[in-house]
Amino acid sequence: MTLSADIFWSFRSPYSYLATQRYVALAKEYDLDLSLRPVYPLAIREPDFFEKNHPNWLRYTMTDIFRVAQFLEIPMAPPNPDPIVQDMATRKIADEQPYIYRLTRLGQAAARRGKSLAFCDEVSRLIWGGTAGWHEGDHLAQAAKRAGLDLDELDQEAGSDADSLDTEISENQSALEGAGHWGVPTLVFDGEPFFGQDRIELAVWRMLQSGLVKR
Repeated sequence: MTLSADIFWSFRSPYSYLATQRYVALAKEYDLDLSLRPVYPLAIREPDFFEKNHPNWLRYTMTDIFRVAQFLEIPMAPPNPDPIVQDMATRKIADEQPYIYRLTRLGQAAARRGKSLAFCDEVSRLIWGGTAGWHEGDHLAQAAKRAGLDLDELDQEAGSDADSLDTEISENQSALEGAGHWGVPTLVFDGEPFFGQDRIELAVWRMLQSGLVKR
């Protein structure tokens, strides 16, 4: 029997990126249906989140994500541009956000086609893997193509059906919170949340208890 789980995920989350390639590998190795459900990052849902946090929060997070990337041997670089426009000195989030709404709606449009995991994997490799100007040229189009999708089609839907996509994205966030967490990446299996890139093995252990088998 094929098992299924939801993954709640954000384009701005470096930990989401660090987890995604392992999620893809799990879906290939095991008889497992993983549904990636994108959400808007905290910078959109709680714009003052960064200003309220301890001053050491950002420094520690940056230290941690790069050492995790080194440990996992995953390419990582500061995104250029950042999916969220933010003054890192003051931590203030800009009113105008030209990237994150498009990206998240594209991710949800891919989810409608059952290909959000593949799409978000490819796009996050651009954003966090060191591709400068990932939003320019044909970078995103080629990423979509590798995921079996057409960027023009996704962009058209993201523009013409933005309200419905945002409703679905909001429902993803509600489902995440209903499962008992609020952050990303979170894998939810059988109602149980496994938050963080360091809880993947624990999630697999739980799924094995429920009959997860290799393909």
